[in-house]
Amino acid sequence: MDERAELLAFLGSSDGFGGGGVAIETAVTHISTVLLIGARAIKLKHRLRLPYLDFTTPEQRLQACLDELRLNRRTAPSLYRAVHRITREENGRLALNGGGPLVDAVVEMVRFDERTLFDRLAREGELTLGDVELLARAIARLHGEAEPVRSEGARRMARVLAINESALQQASVFTQAEIGPVIQACRQAFETVRGRLDLRARGGFVRRCHGDLHLRNICKVDGVPTLFDCLEFSDDLATTDVLYDLAFVLMDLWRRKLPVHANTLFNRYVDETGDEAGAALLPFFMAVRAMVRAHVTAAQIGTSELSCAWIRAEARGYLELARDLLAPKVASLVAIGGYSGSGKSTVATRIAPAIGPAPGARILASDRIRKHLFGVQADTRLAGDAYAPAVSKTVYDTALACADVVLGAGHSVLCEAVFDRAAARAAVEALARRRGVAFRPLWLEAPAGLLMRRVAARRNDPSDATPEVVMAQLARPNPPHDWPRLCTTGDLDTVCAAAQIATGLEIGISLAPPCAPMRIPSRDLAPLTCASALAGAHSPHRPDTASKTVGLDGLVRAPAGPTILPLPDEPGRRLRLPH
Repeated sequence: MDERAELLAFLGSSDGFGGGGVAIETAVTHISTVLLIGARAIKLKHRLRLPYLDFTTPEQRLQACLDELRLNRRTAPSLYRAVHRITREENGRLALNGGGPLVDAVVEMVRFDERTLFDRLAREGELTLGDVELLARAIARLHGEAEPVRSEGARRMARVLAINESALQQASVFTQAEIGPVIQACRQAFETVRGRLDLRARGGFVRRCHGDLHLRNICKVDGVPTLFDCLEFSDDLATTDVLYDLAFVLMDLWRRKLPVHANTLFNRYVDETGDEAGAALLPFFMAVRAMVRAHVTAAQIGTSELSCAWIRAEARGYLELARDLLAPKVASLVAIGGYSGSGKSTVATRIAPAIGPAPGARILASDRIRKHLFGVQADTRLAGDAYAPAVSKTVYDTALACADVVLGAGHSVLCEAVFDRAAARAAVEALARRRGVAFRPLWLEAPAGLLMRRVAARRNDPSDATPEVVMAQLARPNPPHDWPRLCTTGDLDTVCAAAQIATGLEIGISLAPPCAPMRIPSRDLAPLTCASALAGAHSPHRPDTASKTVGLDGLVRAPAGPTILPLPDEPGRRLRLPH
């Protein structure tokens, strides 16, 4: 029996952690084997050396176990119990924490319900936006408590890229033709952001982070998203820009076709941290993380029970994602207005991932900004004086100031507010002109009765609007006559598809029209089928399109009857801790 087999047999025996007929399950990764024994999980590191780690000696593996215990107790103290030394005693037998020479070491953990792994929840369609919002808090808390390391912003990332290139070159899964263009594009992107990385390091954004923050390393403990299994074997790799840490889980969600979840995580994290200027780094950071995942996945060939064909396909998928993320995309400014209950927040959440570079637009919502200014959680109701004209002006000014920062860094913005004042609409359009980005406005509307029913049904929502507020808004009607208008009385998918078209975003779906169409001449409004279709739809020089409602097929529609737009009401989906 070789030493590894002897170790596994010992750990599963009564002298180790097994015995008594307890069933033992085994999970294998490229760097460790985990024995699931009753209520415990025992983690044994493999004896190996890779470009980014060295576990070749028992002492190195013991130190890695001690580091794993210490670092993971930052976020999952209830899961990580102890480190145990495995020794060789005088009788030649293995023992736990004996007096003989060190043979190996293990980490003892509490076994959690694997059904709560975010990887599994995402795969089975059970990961909610509420889960993601709570996850944003957990990540922001970890980053906020870590000590800054104010040096080597670009040099740290250069070392990551060098490891990526070496590991990709060594992986038998990829050909040079596959990895060459991605590596070159990554190098070019790095040169573009090099100076910004150094500035962020000096500003305190480089910290000892989780380091391996993908969906398989997040579970629920007592219903709360919990980060575990952080990168313990290299302080250098795990000490990085906080947004590079966040980018791993963003990339994972993006890869799994959950763009709304990724965009929500991004927005709630920035709500927590205020890191508006860093948004434009995320496509690059997500691409680098995809490259990491590509070579780590490829390294599992020969060490995993998964089929080689599956591993190759998965690794290539990550490499393709990296290539796509590195492709340049243009930033823009989208503004969504409408009276309370018109569906602004819901539509914004759904279309934001499709706006500009990944993970989509930074959503600056007036309701959330107002709560932040008053230092309360997003679902805390404010008194009436919080809605005084002077306060509302401050809210709009704050939204524009944040939008200016994000656009100036090269990332897209979606401003979401009532926008029933001409001055506010003019200001947001002027910002787009000043920043030289496309301006894509949209006005949402619905029958008065439906607006009031919607706001009356809200629970745990950032908006404090009531039916009385809606009546007051309708009593001073001042809708824009030069913004495309969309009635939101259809089903949610149809409305959001129409919103994407109306804001110049291409979509590949065709849905039934939400309202009865009213045709106007094609010279007045061309069919809305591509990003350029609405290039002038919001211009004051197009008065013939004023006060019309845009439908899915390029037809202008009159308001229809009161079909309720489904508005998600997931527990916790709008939570935010105050700064």
